Amino acid sequence: MYVIWNWTGFMVFAMLWVIIITRLHAMYQGSRKIQIFLIVTFLVVNIFNGALGIISTTHSSGEELILSGTYQCSIGFAEDVILLDSITWILATMWEVLVLCLAAWIAVKHFRELRRHSAGGIVGDYFTVLMKTHVVYFASFVGVSCLSLIILSPTISAIVTVVQSFVLGPRLILGIREHHAKLVVDLAQQPA
Repeated sequence: MYVIWNWTGFMVFAMLWVIIITRLHAMYQGSRKIQIFLIVTFLVVNIFNGALGIISTTHSSGEELILSGTYQCSIGFAEDVILLDSITWILATMWEVLVLCLAAWIAVKHFRELRRHSAGGIVGDYFTVLMKTHVVYFASFVGVSCLSLIILSPTISAIVTVVQSFVLGPRLILGIREHHAKLVVDLAQQPA
């Protein structure tokens, strides 16, 4: 079960990062430079995290305990595995900070341009929705990271990570879809 939990988290975060790369690529108006930079950074971080995941999985052991008629699993780690897991967490946090800085940079640049031209149009509306959902996602990531540092309880940390992965991650896509559906309804209701 530990192996499945560990690798499911790895795959889910990789999918979330692909979504974020796609969104940033759209926010940077299809810039090849930013796309290549993000993909190379993504691959370096994920290959390193994958290698650490393999090392962590091979250097851990588990045993099944029966306590008062209930089955409990106990996982033992080598001393360096905990350090390796911390490195993965640090790399993930650095990735999120990088993406946050890139999103903030393009948002400031975009809002300065909007102030000059004062007409945002439909593209400006989509950009605003992208920024709103990014802010919620990044704020939640900061919250999850702080809770993980403060509480240090594996159970609570795991629950919060699942909420971030399976609730807030898909909101990145659903926010754009909801905005698009609203625009389609508004356009359909306008007289011809």
